[in-house]
Amino acid sequence: MKIGYLGAGSWGISLAAILAKNGHEVIVWTRSKDFSHKLSSSRAHPKLPHFRIPENLSFTCDLEEAVKDAEVIVESVTSAGIRPVFKEVFTHRKANIPVILTSKGIEQNTGLLLPEVLCELMGEENKHLIGCLSGPSHAEEVATDHPTSVVCSAYSTDVMKLIKDLFTTPLFRIYPNPDLHGVCFGGAMKNIIAIACGISDGLGFGDNTKAALMTRGLHEIRKLCVTKGCDPDTLNGLSGLGDLSVTCLSTLSRNYRFGRLLADGKSPEEAKKEIGMAVEGSYTCVSAVQLGRKSGIEAPISEVTHAIIYEGMDPREAVKSLLMRAVKQEHL
Repeated sequence: MKIGYLGAGSWGISLAAILAKNGHEVIVWTRSKDFSHKLSSSRAHPKLPHFRIPENLSFTCDLEEAVKDAEVIVESVTSAGIRPVFKEVFTHRKANIPVILTSKGIEQNTGLLLPEVLCELMGEENKHLIGCLSGPSHAEEVATDHPTSVVCSAYSTDVMKLIKDLFTTPLFRIYPNPDLHGVCFGGAMKNIIAIACGISDGLGFGDNTKAALMTRGLHEIRKLCVTKGCDPDTLNGLSGLGDLSVTCLSTLSRNYRFGRLLADGKSPEEAKKEIGMAVEGSYTCVSAVQLGRKSGIEAPISEVTHAIIYEGMDPREAVKSLLMRAVKQEHL
């Protein structure tokens, strides 16, 4: 198939390479003309030092060229970029082909999950064309063929099967799950908990603290997921517990590293600059706090993470505020 791939970050390139190796014609779009030329000529990505880009994967900085004749569109931009990028996409072609989301986030102010944003742009009549790929998957490990298991989901079984067929390899295993909102919600929310875990480790706390943050973080995600009509059991799977684990436990996670840098005294702007890639948890924690306050559901980890990033709260004071909360019965 001919696939227009939007986004040339490390995650985008690692997935686009899978599609190219599976025999598909893939053209990757990035806004930067210089970066497009560099990727095309060097066949290397600055964030993936030991990876060579397949020769049959091409690049462009022209969005119209990327999507004009595409049979499928796959995106790896940012959650904040979904609406503006796809508004532009649909000025170049009709919204009548499958669109596969791989970004993870919740739109600020609207509280919309990314498939809901797309549905607004594509129209309810094209809702069945929207799907996603999510789960525990560092780009660096996918690019170097580490065995990986992820989840695909969609509003229709046909698109769910399409995603599975497009991306499956002997080392990239895909489990279908029909709960699209649950899959996307877990992928978005785990980034907030990963920032909190990075802060905890950066402050010198141990595994006990991180285990508590992860467990109570998963509980927080399950509580909030009902605001988006998700099945809470989805959060026990790869797109919930699985993605939460890989993001909270690894230095490859940009959200975890962002938290560590905050604990080291860096400002959010300095930390983002040092990482050099989007830190989705810093965007999504605004949306999570908005959802919690609007619905009356307590989200203490999201709240203190938001306070550290946007209100200048001292990380140690944030930990104290969590420990001083009244103890309630554990509900699983």
